[in-house]
Amino acid sequence: MIVTRTPFRVSFFGGGTDYPEHFEKHGGAVLATAMDKSLFLNATHFYSGLFDYSIRLAYRKVECVRQLNDIEHFPMREILRACGIEKDIEISLAAELPSFSGIGSSSSFVVGMLNTIAAFQGRYVKPIELAYEAIRIEREVLNECVGCQDQVLAAIGGFHLVEFRSRDNITTHRVTMSSEVMKEFEDHLLMVYTGLRRRASEQASRQVARIDMNREALLAIRKMVDESYEALVGTKNFERFGKLLHRSWQIKRELESSISNNDIDDLYTKAFNAGAWGGKLLGAGGGGFLLFVVPPDRRPEVMQAMGNVEQVPIKIDAAGSQILFAS
Repeated sequence: MIVTRTPFRVSFFGGGTDYPEHFEKHGGAVLATAMDKSLFLNATHFYSGLFDYSIRLAYRKVECVRQLNDIEHFPMREILRACGIEKDIEISLAAELPSFSGIGSSSSFVVGMLNTIAAFQGRYVKPIELAYEAIRIEREVLNECVGCQDQVLAAIGGFHLVEFRSRDNITTHRVTMSSEVMKEFEDHLLMVYTGLRRRASEQASRQVARIDMNREALLAIRKMVDESYEALVGTKNFERFGKLLHRSWQIKRELESSISNNDIDDLYTKAFNAGAWGGKLLGAGGGGFLLFVVPPDRRPEVMQAMGNVEQVPIKIDAAGSQILFAS
């Protein structure tokens, strides 16, 4: 039996510059962190000759199939195929937060599956190689229009400035803060759920189609990665960080009309007017989680202003995909 935990991520700055369609021409970078909310996978061997099925999968539904091609869950089926597994395996999935909500859950799933199956097969894969393989699987096997930051954060974990030079040249720079400063920074973060869900790949496809048109905006977003890194590591100025986040969100929401909508804009405006320094919608846009940088003494007013939204407390700088149990 193998049990793994793979984190979701929070992307602060640079989203959109992590698509190869952009960074292979102009370079890209993000400032992002793995958080303490995760998905869990459990893989167990069984002797299929003693059962009337050869593969069992449990997620929101349960599939018991005789052949690989009978699996309905497309990503699970194709990842098993890519890893050379056709029988004698049972896999269960559980997650702390919902999918399609801007926290990199699809990439966390792919990273988690690859890490779980590697351990199941008795193999060890280095975290950065796990990230590269997940990028390849998502883009070339699953044919998803995705960037390259989510896989890196899911596999490596931590809080990083991640630079993208090419698909096989991704470099991470650790955001180094004392435990006291990290805790103070976490106290300024407020993440709430909009209640809106969407497929990130659909949002991303529309944005990728406009990459050349949005080149100047993406270059401005890239510049803010360095500015925000300095605000945290250099001056430890959380207010400046929050105001940069506000500026970045104003630019990002103009990249494509579906990134935001009236409901999201209304929540954001209420939080901003109540004292948030800045914020953004996590992920490619259209729904999911809103993240704000808020002075701790203004948090009650901000929550009251937004009304009936669900807050999810988070801690950052979490570990990457891990084997919790192997037997």
